[in-house]
Amino acid sequence: MNPRIQKIKDIVSVLQDRLGGFTPEVGIVLGSGLGSLANSIENPITVPYRELPGFPVSTATGHKGNYIAGTLSGKKVLAMQGRIHFYEGYGMDMVVLPIRVMIMMGIKYLFVSNAAGGTNLCFHVGDLMIIKDHINLLPNPLIGPNFDEIGPRFPDMTRPYDPSLIRLAEGLAAEMGIALQKGVYVGGTGPSYETPAEYRGVQIFPAHRR
Repeated sequence: MNPRIQKIKDIVSVLQDRLGGFTPEVGIVLGSGLGSLANSIENPITVPYRELPGFPVSTATGHKGNYIAGTLSGKKVLAMQGRIHFYEGYGMDMVVLPIRVMIMMGIKYLFVSNAAGGTNLCFHVGDLMIIKDHINLLPNPLIGPNFDEIGPRFPDMTRPYDPSLIRLAEGLAAEMGIALQKGVYVGGTGPSYETPAEYRGVQIFPAHRR
């Protein structure tokens, strides 16, 4: 067996033991500023990353480094309180390892959040934006042997973000009176911010448009 997939299975085994057979339906990645959402999870079980074998530890400020399992609005969730960044010095296989663990734990849906800058001059600081597509400037984490247990060798990326979930989010936001933007996310390596020329380059992409 590929040692990387064995590593994931070893982590899953320990996590399942710690969670007492808990099977999550929804995975949530709590980005910068949203770590407190974990306080809304009912009957929480917290498992620090450092207690999982070979698991990367988040070093970013404000990222506590825990898996938190429990229920949120009646759904069984497994939340990441703090994520792993490429700029911390981890390879992409380690950056995506926590997500692969959640997949093998049984999640059917994944919600990812983060704080980001924008180049669309129609947006304002603090706006909420639904990601409808992305441009990846990071190394592709699928390079190397494929993990058939997790997904196909050549995944279809025409709709990386579920249109039905986007419509649901838009409908709920409208009911609650919450304004939403929609756009394309550009993923870079960090940790430096972009130069003025790089910002102008991004504006050539469709990333700043609705």
